[in-house]
Amino acid sequence: MALPVGAQAPDFTLPDANKTPTSLSAFRGKQAVLLVFYPFAFSVRCTAELCQLRDDLSAFQNERVQVLAISTDTSQSLKAWAEMQGYSFPLLSDFWPHGAVAQAYDVFFEKAGMALRGTFLVDVEGVIVFSEANGPGEARDQTAWKRAVAALPVAAG
Repeated sequence: MALPVGAQAPDFTLPDANKTPTSLSAFRGKQAVLLVFYPFAFSVRCTAELCQLRDDLSAFQNERVQVLAISTDTSQSLKAWAEMQGYSFPLLSDFWPHGAVAQAYDVFFEKAGMALRGTFLVDVEGVIVFSEANGPGEARDQTAWKRAVAALPVAAG
């Protein structure tokens, strides 16, 4: 389950909370991307995880790394949730075709129609350098994400 380290990250274009299209390939050659798949906006565990990410964002997002959080919720619900929680990183909607990006990363839970808690760090070349997936109800430990982000090579120049 979940695409492994060393795999090429599937490209995608998804609308953010403001319905602005965001493509993974737009970051290629510029920034690594931390993809954080989560089941549902407004749920207790997802809110706690993303608030923890928000409160320690500088450990995950900087000039070298962009965080993109992805769920199968609609853009409208993501906009309301982002405003309520003060998320400053993009929340992307994998609503339609339903869960297609989560499926491409092998973190879609078909039975419930939701993304699992999948986390991927994609380097500037588009290669997955960190991969994990947690099943329904399993909380994540963001310590491993911090280590993966810290271990990214610094670009020369």
